[in-house]
Amino acid sequence: MSVATVFSRAIVGMDAQAVTVEVHLSNGLPSLSIVGMAETAVKESKDRVRSALLNSQFNFPPQRITINLAPADLPKEGGRFDLPIALGILAASDQVPIEALKDREFIGELGLTGELRSVRGVLPTALAARQSQRELVLPAINVGEATFVSEGKAVGAEHLLAVCAHLHGQTVLPFADLVSTNQLIDYPDLSDVRGQAHARRALEIAAAGSHSLLLSGPPGTGKTMLASRLPGILPEMTEYEAVESATVQSIAANGFDVKQWRQRPFRTPHHTASAVAMVGGGGQPRPGEISLAHHGVLFLDELPEFDRRVLEVLREPIESGKITISRAALQSEFPARFQLIAAMNPCPCGYLGESRCHCTEDQVRRYRGKVSGPLMDRVDMMLQVPPVAKGLLRHDVTVEKGEDSATVRYRVAEARSRQVSRSGKANYLLSHDELAKFCVLTDSDYQLLEQAISRFGLSARAYYRILKVARTIADLAGSTSIETLHLTEAIGYRRLDTQT
Repeated sequence: MSVATVFSRAIVGMDAQAVTVEVHLSNGLPSLSIVGMAETAVKESKDRVRSALLNSQFNFPPQRITINLAPADLPKEGGRFDLPIALGILAASDQVPIEALKDREFIGELGLTGELRSVRGVLPTALAARQSQRELVLPAINVGEATFVSEGKAVGAEHLLAVCAHLHGQTVLPFADLVSTNQLIDYPDLSDVRGQAHARRALEIAAAGSHSLLLSGPPGTGKTMLASRLPGILPEMTEYEAVESATVQSIAANGFDVKQWRQRPFRTPHHTASAVAMVGGGGQPRPGEISLAHHGVLFLDELPEFDRRVLEVLREPIESGKITISRAALQSEFPARFQLIAAMNPCPCGYLGESRCHCTEDQVRRYRGKVSGPLMDRVDMMLQVPPVAKGLLRHDVTVEKGEDSATVRYRVAEARSRQVSRSGKANYLLSHDELAKFCVLTDSDYQLLEQAISRFGLSARAYYRILKVARTIADLAGSTSIETLHLTEAIGYRRLDTQT
């Protein structure tokens, strides 16, 4: 038969769009052309495919070969179409049975010897193949990622010859078994933090309600250490969260490591990162740092050192939990439900109030002014982190350690379960109507909150964020209602507003 059709998938944003690879053999001078909005890497596949077929002892048809990647207006990139193109040529030249291609989808890059190499975006491709009720044939190195799709049919092969033998029925590639992920996730432990009881408390509250947190203090007070311990006290990821997070990782440049299944992402972009690196972009949009931190933690160290335009792009995703990247030809939406943790010094030198600080008031004002008021307004909690007592730093002195991550994580999980059973979500996601229902105060507490808003010059957004934090503090205490003690502690986490 001179015409063959093979099914494959192209990654567009978070989705794996269906692509039909049509191969036609006709009379004329031997040539091979690829049409259908194929980028350079796809067009170069003709040389890889030719060598792979010849080195695998197949006949390469000495005819005019036209390959159409439909739909024609959908951009295609990468080497993922090598395998379907090769199989289309073999089917069109009657070297593999065309009937065996109908209920299968194929992705994979070919080496010159016919070996199959890894590709990006396996998880969304496996999800789409399951919805289409087709078997997915892919490189063996990627098969572990596809096993996380329940009820999916994925088989892995190491070589083009193995795929062809499977299609001929000579051998049967086994369906992939779920990769064992029972290993304990090794997060840095909170017990490593010496002292800093107040900061540890704030970190626990932030974890319980998934609140954003800003740590301010001199260098060496443990701000970075505290932030790195946050993933270890967060509740375990649900199946839905794990699949969403892994899907984002799968389409990123480095791909998804199956060993990171159910591991909370912890992203720490450098302060020289661009806006595109932060939110995503490119000709074919890829996820940025905020999406790679989906259902995890985004830690911005040295916050004022970031370009102000980079910080401003965070304002909408913090509220909406997603980012939409628009290009002339297409629009891509990526999830970005991350927990923001930021750290900064009180002044350019970091030692404000000490004798060694020579920063002027104008320098301090300019330094803090690099972070805009609207962005600060979207941070739930703010905390001054004081220097650690010198006696706690000595290794030759026995110092009583604080609670470890497992102990704190248990309390956090208990508080989070109360939130989910009550509203179906973490407290930081509560809407205005839900706040009115679940965050009721007494008249005296409402007056206290209004006085705090007036005294510190806070906004209406800060008013509602204080209520959310107070609700989380009450959940940690096992209280069904917000008490005055809970409210005053929540107000205390907005005091940094008066200094910026």
